[in-house]
Amino acid sequence: MSTGQPAFLLLGRVLRPHGVRGEVRIEVLTAYPERISPGFEVYIGPDPGDASSAKLYHVVQARRHQEYLILRLEGIEDRDAADLLRERFIMVSLEDAMPLADGEFYLYQLIGLEVHTTEGEYLGNISEVLETGANDVYVVHGPRGEVLLPATEECVLDIDLEAHKMTVQLLEGLLGD
Repeated sequence: MSTGQPAFLLLGRVLRPHGVRGEVRIEVLTAYPERISPGFEVYIGPDPGDASSAKLYHVVQARRHQEYLILRLEGIEDRDAADLLRERFIMVSLEDAMPLADGEFYLYQLIGLEVHTTEGEYLGNISEVLETGANDVYVVHGPRGEVLLPATEECVLDIDLEAHKMTVQLLEGLLGD
């Protein structure tokens, strides 16, 4: 079964302080980094699965720097304060998350889905989603052992969250047959 609905969705991870005025360099882990702008509320904590350990911050300033974001947060005034956030996660509450377009899903919604082929064969349940450069890959554990399915339109034909089921068209050679 699914692990359930999380309190937060990941936006990024604090890498290190940036400069001496309390800014932090963020590794971006969201498809929507443009949402992190002045006035936006983020939570920062050591564990994205533990809502009680996260603290609310208001974004004062945000800018792109190469592939990173540089954030200035209310209450973080110097390098020492910024350094205390190192390796912590930047998150948004689920209710403040970016609404998804039709056919888009949050990764947490896919974990635990049953995977069946168009011929009706049960392949197992999604245990993990690997984010690769080209496309995501769904890790499925079931009767055939571990199966890696590319998250492409050719392979994934239907995702039905209410039925807790994904229907796939196996590509030639995918199962090593």
